[in-house]
Amino acid sequence: MAIIKQITLTQDLLLILRQSLSPSFRHKVIRRSMASDSATRFDFLVIGGGSGGLAGARRAAELGATTAVIESHKLGGTCVNVGCVPKKVMWNAAVHAEYLHDHADYGFEGGHAHFSWETIKAKRDAYINRLNQIYRNNLDKAEIETIQGHARFTDDPEPTVEVNGKKYTAPHILIATGGCPSVLNDKEVPGASLGITSDGFFEIESLPKRSVIVGRGIYIAVEMAGILSTLGSKTSVICRTNSGKEHFDSVISSNCTKELQNSGIELWKNTQVKSVSKTDKGLEVTLVTKDPEKKNDEEKLGTIQEVDCLLWAIGREPNTAGLNLSQMGVDIDEKGHIVVDEYQNTNRQGIYAVGDVCGKALLTPVAIAAGRKLAHRLFEGQTESKVDYSNIPTVVFSHPPIGTVGLTEEEAVKIRGKENIKTYTTSFTPMYHAVTTRKTQCVMKLVCEGKEEKVVGLHMQGMGCDEMLQGFAVAMKMGATKADFDKTIAIHPTSSEELVTMR
Repeated sequence: MAIIKQITLTQDLLLILRQSLSPSFRHKVIRRSMASDSATRFDFLVIGGGSGGLAGARRAAELGATTAVIESHKLGGTCVNVGCVPKKVMWNAAVHAEYLHDHADYGFEGGHAHFSWETIKAKRDAYINRLNQIYRNNLDKAEIETIQGHARFTDDPEPTVEVNGKKYTAPHILIATGGCPSVLNDKEVPGASLGITSDGFFEIESLPKRSVIVGRGIYIAVEMAGILSTLGSKTSVICRTNSGKEHFDSVISSNCTKELQNSGIELWKNTQVKSVSKTDKGLEVTLVTKDPEKKNDEEKLGTIQEVDCLLWAIGREPNTAGLNLSQMGVDIDEKGHIVVDEYQNTNRQGIYAVGDVCGKALLTPVAIAAGRKLAHRLFEGQTESKVDYSNIPTVVFSHPPIGTVGLTEEEAVKIRGKENIKTYTTSFTPMYHAVTTRKTQCVMKLVCEGKEEKVVGLHMQGMGCDEMLQGFAVAMKMGATKADFDKTIAIHPTSSEELVTMR
C-alpha cells in the first residue's frame, strides 16, 4: 500500500487496479490518486439522476467502473417525481371512483363515498419521498458518488463539467437530463402564465371544480383529463388539431374520442386558447377555432368561466439549457434534442446521451434499457450492445386504458404496401359491464403482413388492456403470426381471448 501511495498511477496501473482490487478498495485508491488533479476523475460520469442515468450508473458500477451521478433536483427524474409513478397513483384513485359507480349494480348498497384529494395527495407524496430515499440508498450501496447541483461543461482540454465551483471529468460522460413540459409565455397567449403544466398538477392541493386541459396529444392531456373528470372535476379538453391523438392507430383515435365524450369530458377540436384572464370567480379562458382550409380566418367560440385548473399539456422539451453543449460542439437537432447514433454516441467522442433528452421513444423503460446497454458496451466489452427500438409496447392510462405495440395500419400500408397488409378488428362490451348501467367499449386490432400474416401491429383500448399487452408484446418480438395467435387456446371468459379468436 505504501508503494502505491508513492508512485504516480499510469493508465496501465489503473487498469490493473480495476481488474484486481475489490470495488470498495479500488474506488478509494483511484479517487485518492487523482486528488492532486484540478478535476476529480471517475471512469463514468452521469449527468442526470433519472431513470436512464441511474440505470446506466448502477450497471457501470456493477461492472467495476468508478461512477458519479450529478442531479440538480430529486433522484428518480420525471417518472418518479412528476410522471409515471404519481400519475398511476392518481389513475388508481380514479379507477376506484369508477367502481363506486358500479357498486349498486353489483348488489352493494350504501351511501355515497366521500373522496378526499388531500388524503391521496399526502399518501402519494409520502410514497414518492420513500422512493427518493430508496434511490439514494441504492447509489450509496453501489458506492456511486452523488453530486447535488447543476452541471455545465467547461472549456478544459478534456471533457469536464463544473458543479458548484468544483470540476469533474471522466473518459465516459453520459447526458441523461430528460425533458420538461413546454411552457407558453404571456406574449404568445395573454395570461398563459396563470395556467400550470403537468409538473404543477402534482402540487394541486384540492380537487378542482372546473378544469381545462390544453393539449395536442393523447398521453398527458387525455390522462390528466380522465383523472380529473373521473374524480369529479368538470373537465374540458382543448385540441389544436381535429383529433389531438397523433401517432396512434385510427381505431384508437376514434374510440378514445368516444370514451372521452361518453365519460362527460367536453372536447373542443381545431381550437386554441386566445387569452386567459383572472376574475373574482377564477380564470376565464377565451377560445377560438381555426379552419384548416383558411389559414388566416379565426372564429371566436366563446369563453369557459370559473376555471380553477388550467393545465397546459402542449408537449415536452429536452433539458439541455445550461449544460453549455455548444462549448463541447455536441450536435443537437432543431428542437434541441441531442443527436445520437444507435449506440447512444454523440458526435463528440466520450460523450453519450440516453432517454428523453434524445427525443426518441420517450418512455422510462426505453431510457433504462439504453443506460444499461451503454454500460455493458463501455465496461464489459459488449461492442454490439444497443437498444432495439422496434416493437416497443406502450400504455396510455386513459379511461379505459390503451395498449399499443408495433405499426399502426396507416404506417404498415405506407411501409409495406396496401396489398401486403391485412387487419383483423373487434369491438365489444367487456363482460364486467354485463350488469352495470355504466358502459365502456373494448376495441382491438391486429395488423398483419405478408402471406404468413406476421403480426406487425397490435392496438387496443378497454378494461385490462394495460395489463394484457406485455405478454402479447413478447409474442410479437418473437415474430408471432396470426396462425400462432389462432393456435393459442383462449382463456374464457376474458377480454384477452378476443385477440386469439379474431376472424
